[in-house]
Amino acid sequence: MFVSFFGGEPPKKFDVDLPHDIMIHKDRQADAISGGGGGFFPGESYNSTRQLFIPEEAQGDLIYLDFEGVYMYAQIEINSQTVAKHVNGYTGFKVKINEYLQYGKSNEIKVSIKNTCQPNSRWYSGSGLYRNVHLLRVPAFHIEPDGVRVTTLDADPDLATIRLSTDVQNASLQHRSGYVVSKILGAQGELIREVRSKINVFGGQRITVDQRVSLTDPRLWYVESPALYICETTLVDLTNSQIDSEVTTFGIRKLQLDTVHGLRINGQTVKLKGGCIHHDNGLLGSCAFEDAEERRVVLLKEAGYNAVRSAHNPISKAFLDACDRHGLLVMDEFTDTWTKTKADYDYAFSLTEWWEQDLEAMVRKDYNHPSVILYSIGNEIPECGSDFNAEWGRKFVSKIRSLDSTRFITNGINVLLAVMDRVGEIMAAIKSQSQEETSGGQGLNQMINDLGQMMGLLAIHPLSSQAIEESCDMLDVVGYNYSASRYELDHQSHPERICVGTETSPAALDENWELVKKHSYVLGDFSWTAWDYLGETGIGAINYKKDLDGKPSFMKGFPWIDAWCGDLDITGFRKPVSYWRETVWNGRSHQPYAAVQFPEHFGKTPVKGTWSFTDAISSWTWPGYEGMGIVVEAYADAEEAELLINGQSKGRIPVGDDFKKFYCQWKTTYEPGKLEIITYIGGQAVGYTDLRTAGEPGIVVMLEKEKVRAGSNDLCYLAIELRDADGVLNPATDRLLTVQVEGPAVLVGCGSADPKTLEKYCDNTHMTYYGRLQAIIRAGKESGTASVTVSADGMTSVTTEIAVV
Repeated sequence: MFVSFFGGEPPKKFDVDLPHDIMIHKDRQADAISGGGGGFFPGESYNSTRQLFIPEEAQGDLIYLDFEGVYMYAQIEINSQTVAKHVNGYTGFKVKINEYLQYGKSNEIKVSIKNTCQPNSRWYSGSGLYRNVHLLRVPAFHIEPDGVRVTTLDADPDLATIRLSTDVQNASLQHRSGYVVSKILGAQGELIREVRSKINVFGGQRITVDQRVSLTDPRLWYVESPALYICETTLVDLTNSQIDSEVTTFGIRKLQLDTVHGLRINGQTVKLKGGCIHHDNGLLGSCAFEDAEERRVVLLKEAGYNAVRSAHNPISKAFLDACDRHGLLVMDEFTDTWTKTKADYDYAFSLTEWWEQDLEAMVRKDYNHPSVILYSIGNEIPECGSDFNAEWGRKFVSKIRSLDSTRFITNGINVLLAVMDRVGEIMAAIKSQSQEETSGGQGLNQMINDLGQMMGLLAIHPLSSQAIEESCDMLDVVGYNYSASRYELDHQSHPERICVGTETSPAALDENWELVKKHSYVLGDFSWTAWDYLGETGIGAINYKKDLDGKPSFMKGFPWIDAWCGDLDITGFRKPVSYWRETVWNGRSHQPYAAVQFPEHFGKTPVKGTWSFTDAISSWTWPGYEGMGIVVEAYADAEEAELLINGQSKGRIPVGDDFKKFYCQWKTTYEPGKLEIITYIGGQAVGYTDLRTAGEPGIVVMLEKEKVRAGSNDLCYLAIELRDADGVLNPATDRLLTVQVEGPAVLVGCGSADPKTLEKYCDNTHMTYYGRLQAIIRAGKESGTASVTVSADGMTSVTTEIAVV
């Protein structure tokens, strides 16, 4: 537990348990300097302190504080003495503190966080000790913390060879001898191999001990079957007495990359069904609870994803642990900026001084995680088109390869941003060419009537290709943001070049995926975004021409809070586009998905942005719209689809229209009752789904787990829904609900996916959003039974229990 202090007279003071994001608890402000990018949250500075008793017998040992992530500009003090500073809010760092400690006494740890310089991020950042903090104590002769690296040298179904590299340090003044003993354990803890290596280490010396191990009939790590091993590394003296130990989880898998097969894992080609994610956990803010990170991974896998890109910063250890366990591939991204700022006070101010340390931290974090297959050195970096500044990319690539030669390197290149200083020249050349090919230049006006089309033209122009050539050539895999038009062009000019869509429009998947399937040199597609996130308010919202006063803005104003562009909303509920994406990827066994556009917009012309799909939900409950026009959508891997309402056919139509493949729609009239969709291939029915009109709702509470561990970071998510007696969700009559927790647990997050709300996620009273609310319970320090009661005026309360063991 830490005690936090804010400025002011007198300063505010309160206790917090880590991980903790102070920003999510603050009142949002319409005039916040962070703006819509930061979700209108204010940035503040504060201090966190803790008293720590260090026993006398710890003298002579090395003691570290291990911070997984502090946002941002952290300063660490021990007993009023400054020990270290760290700028980057997303990279971990260790601080050796034993010289500053008073042994046999209480010591004050103070962490100062400076987050007042706003804006310093283009999205919601959070603030504080939002990832775990560890206290490490090791003897003078020891295995360095995180000092064991496991490398797969070769892997086949019958034999795998791995290398164990262990960093051993002798911080004493005397020569020391001993052995490094490494045990490879299986999933059930069974001993598989044991190797011993004799070592002699002089005082003040650091050595690396390499051990080569062969494993017969290995359990290889695949996306579908992510097998893991444990390496127990022990440092012993000459009498075999233990001095220090380290436990490392790893997976055995071989990565291969070429233009013939694309990306192979253990010899099998894998196409990346990917999505981009930010680091926040919705109602929890930026807190990286293990259960929250695992929940995201599980739900993304269930939605059909096999890969994610950490946009635009290194992802948490907890998230990588979950990816290892569940088989979700990771592209871990270094930064959103190099030397040119995108927000007034972002990382670009610090990169030239801190980049090497931060890159080392990212690679060290990722090294033993089989889920990590790609490093990205940046996102939409303007310097990628500069002959003078592209060298920064080469520095990053060289550094990563010196630390880890087993993974591949990419960069999310946005061609438009890379050639921004030459846009006028390129557009003039395009116009000149267009005027030669058409009469009067009308063709150009039609071609560039929106940003997406302009980016497409700029992306493939020879001057653009020339500008980014060096930045592309230094990479293992060229990443393109919103430039799928370059894939085939690149292959013609650079046959050995391999590409991936590092960031793409969600509605472009049907066309992009055809390119991925067609070409072995195109590895996959990463949509923006897989999971919704706080900040960049409303970039995925759909406007309507009748409702617009002028042109729509890039972001929505206050009180919008999230981007509203994810396949899954901030609570983890799948939006309709997620089912369309899954249909494009794998067909969903020809089972259709039904969605219905909001009838209040019937007849209006939608104005969609780059990150929009359709304005619909999966419901047939629309009171007040009886007998009025409505649009029904179906997503299916089929040739035809038929709509029935209360048993009456409303038409059998082809699947795939001018809007999208795997999509069709009917304009019909709303009638309460039952909606059915049947899909056909070759005239035979192959799939079915239905929606029913909901009756009067009651409160339904569903636990995602039955018990949590006392004194841990364990969370229990509660899905709170308004359903009728038949279990049909009623999204049409939202209610104000109160969530009350009693016993050894605490409510750490509560709210809905409403992207436009004044509510705070730390409060316990919220309005449902289309019939849904989420509550998140954290285990208390004592064991027992926690009760959660959900109530609303005029409704029967529901109480459920969670075991705290």
